[in-house]
Formats: sequence, structure tokens, C-alpha cells
Amino acid sequence: MTRKLPPLRSLRAFEAAARHLSFTRAADELFVTQAAISHQIKSLEDFLGLQLFIRRNRQLILTDEGLSYWPKIRDILEKLGNATEEIKAQRTSGALTVSVVPSFATVWLVPRLSIFQQRYPEIEVRLKASDEMVDFMREDIDVAIYYDTGDYSGLHSVTLLSERLTPLCSPLLLEGQKQLKKPEDLKNHTLLHDGSTNDWRRWLKHAHVKGINLSHGPIFSHTVMVQQAAVYGQGVAMGHLVLSQNEIKAGRLVQPFKLYMESDFSYDIVCPVESAERPKIKAFTNWLFETVRLESDLSC
Repeated sequence: MTRKLPPLRSLRAFEAAARHLSFTRAADELFVTQAAISHQIKSLEDFLGLQLFIRRNRQLILTDEGLSYWPKIRDILEKLGNATEEIKAQRTSGALTVSVVPSFATVWLVPRLSIFQQRYPEIEVRLKASDEMVDFMREDIDVAIYYDTGDYSGLHSVTLLSERLTPLCSPLLLEGQKQLKKPEDLKNHTLLHDGSTNDWRRWLKHAHVKGINLSHGPIFSHTVMVQQAAVYGQGVAMGHLVLSQNEIKAGRLVQPFKLYMESDFSYDIVCPVESAERPKIKAFTNWLFETVRLESDLSC
């Protein structure tokens, strides 16, 4: 015998409203209007033939029936969500949405991505370039690649690549009239900044150089922009070696000094703990590490 069940949309609206005791916050969570929540609750109450909430001025109160109904619906929706995630997790196929810092996406990931696509044609990779941290609970993102300090509380994270910093410039700059043979010579050149002057300040301290005017020189929002400015001879960039390897190998950028500094940041792969073993995320993560390892062996 087939039972007539209330619409899932009404049950989700009821569960969220009961949990928050607010139609407004339930609407925010479900990305609908407050009027839509109110309509879904009214539809559910009509279906059940009873009242679930008491509305008093700005206060929302569960009736005895609503108070009894809510934990049961909450458990059912949770089980439904878990069952859905489990069946989705069994597939090494479908869309894989990756949030990745723009410079790393442009310079490192995108040029290599075709290799992953050839190996896993059933996985549709969708890249979202962003400097923002992902809210995995609210956003449709499977995995993220950050350039950060590695503090990702409550999430699964693993470091893909560490970063080293050193000044880089166009070889044409070395042929100019202004000397650039020792770090102290930087005072005669324009310094190019990535977001702020912090990396230059730390490197100059590391090199025991004083008297450099850090307020002089343009500031760019992304590392790849700084790198391109350096390629065109517009100044000396604080180079990120992971991102600059192609330009160095091609001779478009050179290292005037063999003095490196380890960055406080690293390129980290981050996802929810419960998603780390999902086949398509595992396939993508394993491919990233395999690529890094292979390129490291070839450079030795």
C-alpha cells in the first residue's frame, strides 16, 4: 500500500524553522524567501491537519505536535542526506568542483589539467578561481587548494607544495646601467609587491639588508601579475619559485642572488574530513601528488 507523504521541500522548511525557531534564518539557510518558508509550513500544516508553530509577535514557538514531530523529521533528513552522500561517494565520476587560488590555477594547475582529464575522462573538473576560504557546508565545492599557513580547523588538509621566495627580474634589467650584483643594490631598483610589502620586508631582513624604501613600487593583487610585470622589466619581483619555474627555464626571469627564504605559506589541499576518501577526490589528490613527484624527479 502506497502512503501519501508530504513534500520534501515542506519537510526541509519545517526542520530548519524548528531548529532556528525563525522563518527568517530558515530562509537564509535554504536560500529562499521568508514568504516561501511560511508557505511551505502552511502547506505542511494543511497536509497534517494540525498546527506546528504558534506565532506570537516576533516569537516563534513549536506546538506540542511540532515539538514531537521535529526530531523525527530531523533524523529522517539526516539519514537521507547521509545515504545520498554515500551513494555519490561510490562513483569515480561526475563533476568535481575545485576552488583554487588564482595564480596557482593560472600558472600551475591549468597547464597540467589535460593530463588528469585524459586519465579520468569520466570526471568533469570545474575550477573556481578564488582567494576566499570555502564554506563547504554552504557552497557546492568538493575540494580546495589554498595558499595559506595550514590552519584549517575541522577540515582534512595535506600540503602539496612548500614555497620558497627569492628576488626575480628580467635578464634585461641586469644589462642596464644600474648594478644588481648584491642585495644592497636593490635600493636603485623598483620593487614589485604581491598584495603587500610583507614578503619583501621579511626577505630583506633575512638578507641583512637595511635602508631599502619599501613604500616605493607598485602593489599587485595576485602573484602572477607581479611575475608578468617582472618579465616586462618593470622592476624586481619577490618571486615564488613554484609559480616561476616556467619563466626561469625559458630565460624570461633570472635570479640575481642565490639567496632563498622559506615562505610561511604552502599550497594545501583541503576538503571536509568525511569527503577525503571519496573516489573522485582521492583520484584528483593522488594525481596532484604524482605530478609533483614526477616533476621533482625530472628536475634532479
